[in-house]
Amino acid sequence: MYTIIDIETTGNGIKGNKITEIAIFKFDGVQIVDEFTSLVNPEAPIPSFITGLTGIDDQMVQQAPIFSEIADKVQAITSDCIFVAHAVNFDYGVIKEEFRRIGVDFIRKKLCTVRLSRKLIPGLRSYSLGKLCSAVQIPLQNRHRARGDAHATTLLFEKLVNLEGSEDIIKKFLNARSQEATLPPHLPKSVFDAIPEQPGIYYFKNQKGEIIYVGKAINLKKRVLGHFYDKSSKETQMCSETAYIDFKLSGSELVALLMESAEIKRLFPPYNSAQKRVSKRYALFAYEDRNGIIHLAYNSIKGIPNPIKVFYNQTDCRAFLEELCKTFLLCPKYCHLQQTNTACSHHSITSCEGICTSKETVAHYNKKVTQAIASIKSAQSEVRIIREKGRKPEENAVVLISEGIYRGYGFINRELEVSSLADIEAYIIPQKNTVEAQRIVESLLPRLESFVL
Repeated sequence: MYTIIDIETTGNGIKGNKITEIAIFKFDGVQIVDEFTSLVNPEAPIPSFITGLTGIDDQMVQQAPIFSEIADKVQAITSDCIFVAHAVNFDYGVIKEEFRRIGVDFIRKKLCTVRLSRKLIPGLRSYSLGKLCSAVQIPLQNRHRARGDAHATTLLFEKLVNLEGSEDIIKKFLNARSQEATLPPHLPKSVFDAIPEQPGIYYFKNQKGEIIYVGKAINLKKRVLGHFYDKSSKETQMCSETAYIDFKLSGSELVALLMESAEIKRLFPPYNSAQKRVSKRYALFAYEDRNGIIHLAYNSIKGIPNPIKVFYNQTDCRAFLEELCKTFLLCPKYCHLQQTNTACSHHSITSCEGICTSKETVAHYNKKVTQAIASIKSAQSEVRIIREKGRKPEENAVVLISEGIYRGYGFINRELEVSSLADIEAYIIPQKNTVEAQRIVESLLPRLESFVL
């Protein structure tokens, strides 16, 4: 037994969405045996654009029952039935959330007429309810009203169950292990099945082939499936638009992070919000005061023409300066780690040799500052190779850092001996040294296998 369902809502995603109208047709595979249709008071304003689409406004639902008053009827008519809808995860998700709000579990097996239609009637340009009904000559009246759409979906479902091979396909779709009910309505299962359980990046594409989202994962299949289980408004909308998923293997988490960051910057997909905004950077710089003492300080990189070193937050910048003070016996006062006109009194740095109390000469102190700056520049001048696991057993992934700047990544046969920059440059895919890429490399560098050329 099946219940074919359609709802109209306030249009605020799954969790913020409230039902304004519901229609349910009970279908035994041959004919309609029961029906329930009702307006529903959502106890929330109906946006004007929803009214423009459905014709349902606040006044129409003012005297209608709230969902809790019809919940028993919905439970009864759908009991022991398979929940059928066009793009079923939306209708099912909203109804399940309405039941959750009143403290009731709502669990039904699901069938999606979009996915069934794609399987049983392949080759159509569109599987939207309106276009599909037109293609198979099903009358569709009262479009965007629950009863009109539910009745058309029932007629469509009747056609589908009478097509050759439908029984086996429906049985397969209802198999709990098939994942058919979990996948987005427009995504072929064969595309999802082809996604490997390996590190890499993935691209969600809409029906026009446009990339709408880029992500990365250590396990591509598991991460992609996670999107389909996420019922937040953004994820639900994104998945409903997804018709194809492409992927590229990376071999490691680091390379996946770098690939993802580069693709987001290149493509600016509409559902990627992270990494689009410009991050504020801070720069370490030096200057000499009128007493001839060389200061180390930091500020926003804007307006600093020749920074000694760049950071991506003030915390990292201060921590680096503190370590520099301890290593080279510098004064916290002249490294701007404390604001004072007197001698330094830093809570953890006690290695100052007295420049702030005239116990140390300016020349001696400046020599230490110069050595500290030289050590920073020396470290940044190194050519460093980060070696990671490759996409295949016989290769390594490598990331190139030269003069403190991220240059790119590549893949090299494990048996190839790398002893110079020239050996590796031919295999490197050049990349832009964005703020995000530099941050990724620097944050992971201490725990990664690397060597200096």
